[in-house]
Amino acid sequence: VVDGTLHLDAAAKKAPQSATGGDIVTDQEFEDFHLKLEWKLSPKGNSGVIFYSKENPQYGAMWHTGPEMQVLDNDGHADAKIHKHRSGDLYDLIESKQNTKPVGEWNLAEIVSKDGKLEFHLNGQKTLETTMWDDNWRAMIANSKFKNMAAFGTVKKGKIGLQDHGDDVWFRNIMIKKL
Repeated sequence: VVDGTLHLDAAAKKAPQSATGGDIVTDQEFEDFHLKLEWKLSPKGNSGVIFYSKENPQYGAMWHTGPEMQVLDNDGHADAKIHKHRSGDLYDLIESKQNTKPVGEWNLAEIVSKDGKLEFHLNGQKTLETTMWDDNWRAMIANSKFKNMAAFGTVKKGKIGLQDHGDDVWFRNIMIKKL
């Protein structure tokens, strides 16, 4: 942490998820919440904000249970060619309206979840809205890379995490409000 900013310094790490780095996860679990934070990436960077995650050895990594707001260099990372994998998307589930600032600039992201209704906001614009845990939600998961992860997207009270994907990423002004 430097000047109130969390920086995942990829050059200082020996391996993803190593003892010198890793995902940053809340101690508390959240049900209905409003998360607000700012993020910026290095060129070709990849990260994410994962929510409704369960930390348990039976599930593995936090992304095995928790949906993700993708954080990605849309201009420099190969994954940006896949709609549903771009910055602000509900990763591999729903494409968002694109409103990402260029690499190196701060983006303001908000995730609001209340009574199964999910909204993403990026830089002051609502970019995505869906209902979780209904038949449509289950169908989206069944047609995604998460289809063989039985607990993915089923957790209704879980932890929130900042993903370590091995690239330089910065987060600041992180606020979580229980609703």
